[in-house]
Amino acid sequence: MTSRIEPLMTIADLEAMPDDGNRYELIEGELYVSCGPGLTHQIVSDNIVYLIRRYLDRNPIGIVVSTIGLILSDYNGVIPDIVFFRHEDYDRLVSNERLYSAPELVVEILSSGSENIRRDRVAKHKLYGKYGVKEYWMIDRDQQTVEVYGLKDDSLDLVSKLKDDDLLVTPILPGFSCTARRIFTLPRL
Repeated sequence: MTSRIEPLMTIADLEAMPDDGNRYELIEGELYVSCGPGLTHQIVSDNIVYLIRRYLDRNPIGIVVSTIGLILSDYNGVIPDIVFFRHEDYDRLVSNERLYSAPELVVEILSSGSENIRRDRVAKHKLYGKYGVKEYWMIDRDQQTVEVYGLKDDSLDLVSKLKDDDLLVTPILPGFSCTARRIFTLPRL
């Protein structure tokens, strides 16, 4: 019996994908397709970016940006919800408007659906550890929790799971803090 090996997709293949409103990501040569994020997802993302930018206004140590292309190898190109990196790492990370190495902090806001959860909880979690992301926050909108993972060797281990008034602090952003609840605050209509 012979087994058939499917060819792995590359970044070149990813670059050739249509601009059809979907997000195309490549993890270990496997293509992941998702729709653009919904309103609540974007509000939560904006809350996090706002909180980190406010911190950076007082402590100008780096850059926070959302939905930037992150290319880690010929077989790995993703679009994290949020990344933070230090100013001194800019030249090492940035080329042609994309990041080409692991930033210090990556934040993913989980989307519903088994395929999305498999991508963020399993595939991206493993990928970010393998390439040296120092800290990974998984934001679960449904459970309103923040899971903080820290790099140990080449994997990301759970450091804390925060909810409600639990305080989110990180050595990546010395002096930064906010409650988990603040991340999930939606505007009043």
